[in-house]
Amino acid sequence: METSLIKSFWLSAVSPKKLVFINDWLFENVLTYDHLSQALLIACAWLIAVLVGNRIKQRFSAPGLEQRRFGLIVVVLPLASHLCWLLLQLISLLIAMEAEWPHDLLTIVVNLLTVWIIIQITSSLFNNTAWIRMIAIIAWSIAALNILNLLGPTVKMLDRLALTFGTVRISILTVLSGLLTIALLLWGARLLSHQLEKRIRGNTTLSPSIQVLFIKLSKITLITAAILTGLRIVGLDLTGFTIFTGAVGVGIGFGLQKIFSNLISGIILLLDKSIKPGDVITVGETYGWVNSLGARYTSLIAPDGKEFLIPNEDLITQQVENWSFSNSTVCLKISVGIAYSSDVHKAMTLCEEAAKQTDRIIQDPPPRCLLVAFGESSIDLELGAWISDPVNGVKNVKSDVLLKIWETFQEQGVEIPFPQREIHIKNMPIIADSSKRHADK
Repeated sequence: METSLIKSFWLSAVSPKKLVFINDWLFENVLTYDHLSQALLIACAWLIAVLVGNRIKQRFSAPGLEQRRFGLIVVVLPLASHLCWLLLQLISLLIAMEAEWPHDLLTIVVNLLTVWIIIQITSSLFNNTAWIRMIAIIAWSIAALNILNLLGPTVKMLDRLALTFGTVRISILTVLSGLLTIALLLWGARLLSHQLEKRIRGNTTLSPSIQVLFIKLSKITLITAAILTGLRIVGLDLTGFTIFTGAVGVGIGFGLQKIFSNLISGIILLLDKSIKPGDVITVGETYGWVNSLGARYTSLIAPDGKEFLIPNEDLITQQVENWSFSNSTVCLKISVGIAYSSDVHKAMTLCEEAAKQTDRIIQDPPPRCLLVAFGESSIDLELGAWISDPVNGVKNVKSDVLLKIWETFQEQGVEIPFPQREIHIKNMPIIADSSKRHADK
């Protein structure tokens, strides 16, 4: 019943004249011989692209050529068929335009296929969904304008919306094209710097600090070159911004002086090699080993796994204990107290023997125990023991030595005292009188 009602409603809504009009329009504008020939050409190009793309995938996916798959090949290889299809479509479009044949359907396919490939490559290279979404919106917008033949008028309109600063003219088109160009150049600089970093990291002849220095300088150089090149490509004359950039630079200098101070401090640390990745340092109350040296801060990992980000300026202006600056061998000072009734010589010998029996304590130089003071409640001893691997922690080896000393003292009868006080009470008769009065009551 419902189907018949819908059918009758549709037949009543579409009159025979409208059906004739739709039929004529389809045959005149859509179902034409020109569009049919273009569709056949697109289908043939797709079949050829699939065959060629599969052969390319098989060739580069062979086990013997696995090591040759690097960089963009890993991203482009899954799109081999689509890239071949786009290439064939571009060739067909150029031939049709040169011969002045109809090519509207070819133009639509080329635009849509180009946008789809750009989005696929972008999603493979970028992990940020916001960037992928923005690039997709821009690509689809440009493709839609080009298909509707509105790209040229849109570009002219954006170029007319401009402001003039002296001899410098800045339009919305210049800003948009500049941002797009700089973004592409920065992306290329990022990829190139990543490849350079891998090469520098693999060079074992360079020290860790020199490696970090070269990596920083290469990144700064590539980013600066990308920005300047992008501004020149869009046609901006940088000499016109000299006074403006000078005034802005002074303001930025005051506002970002701490950031630049940390940047320069990081470069100084790398040049004088006072702190490098892998060193064990103490800054204030923070102890750990240097994980990495950044442009603004140094990453310090504590023995408990916490990671501290210390500004580079603090490493220049504050006192820093570098446990492995020139030699990784470090002396641990462990305080021990014994009772006044104990045998001091025996206790000192037992401390040294306990240190020698601990795994990470080295034997050369040997552990040495000294009497350092007569305390209020104990005779104070200080045990000096050496380790060669401070990067593995200091508190843990101190704990092992102290535990061994405790066990040895318990076996040998050496007493470890605790703070004691002797209290002498005077004027006891006064207390006795008061208690007597309470008893009388």
